[in-house]
Amino acid sequence: MTRIIFLGPPGAGKGTQAKALAKHWNIPHISTGDILRQALSEQTPLGIEAQTYMDKGELVPDRLVEAMVEERLNQSDTKSGWILDGFPRTVVQAAFLEKLLQNLSQGGERVVNLDVPDEVVIERLLQRGRKDDTEDVIRRRLQIYRSETSPLIDYYCTRNQLVVVNGNQSLEDVTTELEEAIASAD
Repeated sequence: MTRIIFLGPPGAGKGTQAKALAKHWNIPHISTGDILRQALSEQTPLGIEAQTYMDKGELVPDRLVEAMVEERLNQSDTKSGWILDGFPRTVVQAAFLEKLLQNLSQGGERVVNLDVPDEVVIERLLQRGRKDDTEDVIRRRLQIYRSETSPLIDYYCTRNQLVVVNGNQSLEDVTTELEEAIASAD
């Protein structure tokens, strides 16, 4: 069973790599970003509440994201594995996920950190051209990432679950390195 958690700054290529690997292994790619964007476009109560945080470049509160992830991991297509992209972002969320996976009898997840320098991330996100991707907002998101999400690297490292992959190379090279790293971790 393949269960993978992707870490890395916004714009590191987590979504692109997660989609490719999910297709390769025929497991769902669960992106909290996609779930949030869908909630925003459908103007659900969650989407409306999340919009106020996202407009400021801040993280959506744990309780909102945790509820979405729990609902998604309870769906039947996750039984054979999954790839989580964008969750957890904090140690509190990681502890929530650990408890949730124990309750669902889904353990053995691997954590992949896609490592990309900030200046490369900024350039990538500006090229993406989303309206919320101004340089100031991107720098704020990176600041939040470094302060709140980076401790996850230590959290998973101490649990011997972390694999680091250089995300600052060609798409194909990153995919190859990811497949090799995950295969050798099993």
